[in-house]
Amino acid sequence: MDIITYDYFGSLYINMTNRCDCHCVFCIRDQDASALGELWLDKEPTREQVLEEILSQDLSQYAEIVFCGYGEPTCRADDMFWICDQLRAAGREDLPPIRLNTNGHGSLINHRDIAPEMQGRLDAVSVSLNGSNEEEYLRLTRPGAGGKAWEAMLDFVRQAAKFVPRVMVSIVDYDKSPQEIEACRQLAESLGAAFRVRPFA
Repeated sequence: MDIITYDYFGSLYINMTNRCDCHCVFCIRDQDASALGELWLDKEPTREQVLEEILSQDLSQYAEIVFCGYGEPTCRADDMFWICDQLRAAGREDLPPIRLNTNGHGSLINHRDIAPEMQGRLDAVSVSLNGSNEEEYLRLTRPGAGGKAWEAMLDFVRQAAKFVPRVMVSIVDYDKSPQEIEACRQLAESLGAAFRVRPFA
């Protein structure tokens, strides 16, 4: 049976798609096994199935609801926004903050600026920065759109900061020098985002 939601460090993660426009060198998708178990979907769940599974749980036990699975959540941006609307309309007192973990290509993938559509729906967005410059970013992230994806990611972070209360960018501590980490931190600040280093698992 496909895993649609899973508990990860006290938050409820939502796994809606396998699709992704990147092929990051450190991605968990390329590992034979992981602490998360098997999240590969045989079939994408409908948005109604996702909503039903979320609402069936005691949400008070979770710090956040996080759209994040094996794939890039914004490949299903319209469904994600619909789910956010339904969760807020349900009037659940136990509804925790809602966060999106993304590679920042949502506007590129959907051929429109989706940042304004996040307002009132998402409480936080975390974008994978991965590099302080285009060359390093492309080396690690390997996006299908090439350099266009680097610029799209940077613009997405800038735009998201206008519409979402908390915006972070992160890097994976994989093949990173202290100088590169500091350069990433400075870039994050210039984009109006907080900065976080994630350990490589």
